[in-house]
Amino acid sequence: MKSNRRKFLRNFGTGAAGLTLGSSAISLAATTSVTGKDEDGQILFIGDNIALAETAYGKVRGFIHKDIYNFLGIPYGAGTAGKNRFMPPQKPDPWKDIYPAVYWPNSAPQILDNFYSNRYLAFTDYWHYDDISENCLGINVWTPGYTENIKRPVLLWMHGGGYTSGNSIEHPEYHGENLSRQGNIVFCSLNHRLGPLGFSNFAGIGGERYAASGNAGMLDIVAALEWIRDNISNFGGDPGNVTIMGQSGGGAKVCTLAAMPSAKGLFHKAVALSGNSLNGGQKDYSEKLGSYILNEAGLQASQIDKLQDLPWKDYYAIANRALLKLRTESGMTGMTGGFGPVSDGVYLPREPYFSGELSSKIPMIICSTFYERSPSSFDSSLENITLDKAKELAKTTRGFGASLAENGPNIIEAYAKNFPDRKPIEILSMAISNRRQAIATANAKVQQQAPVYLAWFGWNPPLFDGRLRAFHTMDIGFWFYNTDVQISHTGGGARPRKLASKMSDALIRFMKTGNPAGTGIPEWPKYTSAKGETLILDDKCEVKNDPDREARKSLELK
Repeated sequence: MKSNRRKFLRNFGTGAAGLTLGSSAISLAATTSVTGKDEDGQILFIGDNIALAETAYGKVRGFIHKDIYNFLGIPYGAGTAGKNRFMPPQKPDPWKDIYPAVYWPNSAPQILDNFYSNRYLAFTDYWHYDDISENCLGINVWTPGYTENIKRPVLLWMHGGGYTSGNSIEHPEYHGENLSRQGNIVFCSLNHRLGPLGFSNFAGIGGERYAASGNAGMLDIVAALEWIRDNISNFGGDPGNVTIMGQSGGGAKVCTLAAMPSAKGLFHKAVALSGNSLNGGQKDYSEKLGSYILNEAGLQASQIDKLQDLPWKDYYAIANRALLKLRTESGMTGMTGGFGPVSDGVYLPREPYFSGELSSKIPMIICSTFYERSPSSFDSSLENITLDKAKELAKTTRGFGASLAENGPNIIEAYAKNFPDRKPIEILSMAISNRRQAIATANAKVQQQAPVYLAWFGWNPPLFDGRLRAFHTMDIGFWFYNTDVQISHTGGGARPRKLASKMSDALIRFMKTGNPAGTGIPEWPKYTSAKGETLILDDKCEVKNDPDREARKSLELK
């Protein structure tokens, strides 16, 4: 799977940093709608008898912004601290008073040290983080209405950040108001457990009581889907037409849900952006990591429950030290060598994803970007490197996966031949941002009954002298019609909005019919392994048959 853009940029010296989005949900909402009209009347409404809705656990109060109802941070599960730590998610306790669903749910525990160290990246990605706690199982809902007895298609958005970071409104472009308005759909997003608190596998030590601990973070998402099944009709949504969608780590979560028996029937379409996965982590390795954590904590197997009493930051420190020791000994790297879903044979089967009938009838869109990582984004000295320099850098420069190592020069040569009109820096970026995993996922999924639609996003923003290119996360704002919301990604204006209109319309059509082709993008054929039909998303959208096939062959050379 491809990992999160911020984590890689941090690892390779560009850091993670931040201007935050703002201190209130209202300040964010005020930036979200692009109408092109003067609005002299009141656009925000909140009060005792405004935006009240029922859930199975009690009433909630939201607010109305530009005719869209916002319900933010609704609990879909109980707090996960103490006795609930490492356990499957529990139902929230019912409440008697009206719950104020007017602000985002707490972010799951995660390490944010030096998060805001690079000002350029902060300016561009514009992260939003507020309270962090183990009481993080919350869901956001945007809906055009809920009293008309209309059943609208539902989208559940899953944030990126691998399995260790992120939240439901990390970027402004995650906001669901514009897509809800444009498509007359219900947009949901959620927070869930991450990292060591979501994916520490103690099944080998703690037995049946801890059997779910290695997949607790994914079971949270299943619980959110169950909440949608049981409650979304109260918000104008159709529980029989749910699309799951995620980017980067969120895309991998989409693939993982497709392989989880407990998620069967809870969603009906799937979209994975710049993140794919075909397997969970290894059971033996994951259980060994659990034993290393217990040893690092100085506890015996009979004392495992004491891990539930530690402050979460203390537990994180212990778990990360244990992970470092195991990785040093085993040589395991990447997502499967850390904290993430485990193919335990119970909650997550051990066969490769998409190999059985579980998700056979789920149509899927898979999309990646041309330049998931653009090395020259914030370093103009790299913009005009030679091809020889690109070959040299390819040996050590990591993209969203392992470095190309000694085969780097051969791979650069192959990409330069496949794309003779690209600059050397673009060739380097395309090579380290390659589509290998996206194609592998499409080839696996296409063996099933439902269709697969493959896209490759190539729109380059005019920012930083054009060096950002079509980077990791760049396409999200287009799918959600939010190019005028996160202008730090697009520059804003008519040019990106035109493509956003086409892409968001395609997503809406896919949610409603299972087929994204239509007026704005009239031709989007089903993907086949033989032809590799790929929709290029740019100012001009066009279909090409496997446009990088020859270049990708070089990735398999030893």
